[in-house]
Amino acid sequence: MTIPKIIYGTAWKEEATEELVLTALKTGFKAIDTANQRKHYNEAAVGNAIIKSNIPRNQLFLQTKFTYVGGQDHRLPYEPHQDYQTQVRQSFQSSLQHLQTNYIDSYLLHGPLTRHDLTPTDLQVWTEMEKIHQEKQTYHLGISNVNLKQLQQLYENAIIKPTFVQNRCYAQFAWDKEIRQYCKHKNIIYQGFSLLTANSFVLPQLQQIAVKYNKTPTQLIFRFAQQIGILPLTGTTNPQHMKQDLELNFELSEEEIKFIENITE
Repeated sequence: MTIPKIIYGTAWKEEATEELVLTALKTGFKAIDTANQRKHYNEAAVGNAIIKSNIPRNQLFLQTKFTYVGGQDHRLPYEPHQDYQTQVRQSFQSSLQHLQTNYIDSYLLHGPLTRHDLTPTDLQVWTEMEKIHQEKQTYHLGISNVNLKQLQQLYENAIIKPTFVQNRCYAQFAWDKEIRQYCKHKNIIYQGFSLLTANSFVLPQLQQIAVKYNKTPTQLIFRFAQQIGILPLTGTTNPQHMKQDLELNFELSEEEIKFIENITE
């Protein structure tokens, strides 16, 4: 499966997950992001939707994550007393079962153990993820919710380098510019989430440009993201917005890109 241009995110959808993912797939999405973290995701419901869609597996890009105990509730996908390598294996096997597949396109570490540095535990987990990759059970590895120092530490220590970084993307931090620049330098694909919810104040400022292209401010944000090298995630629950999020076949000018890039200055 080729790298998608936009991904449908499934966080915080609970009992509506299956229906929403099925709607997204029928609308035309070919990439789905989830996690084996029942606290915020319903991975099994994602799998049910994929089966119901009847879309061949090789036409879909499926991405899921390993989440530490600290990010979980009581519904753990592994035995917490086991070592970290075993936890990764148990979580991965559980994801395969939930998603009713025998491989994952992209497997992410759902955030380092601490907020500041990368720890030896993170590297243990990554090493086990590398083994899964070497076994061809996943084609890409990545990390989310990461700062620049942690990403640099991971890149320097990893045998199999990350294909993806997935971060919450804030306009007031120049759309995570430092990490995006590092990703570009290291040939890592930057995935941006919360592009709308973290930046709702930006949308009213895009009305004039939206009129010019006969698009919505939301479509402008996603197209802007693509043009500056961000692979955007959308988590919309609105079928009409799903359709619009796939209609990004227009080009913003350099001046418009700069305006949006610097919109908080």
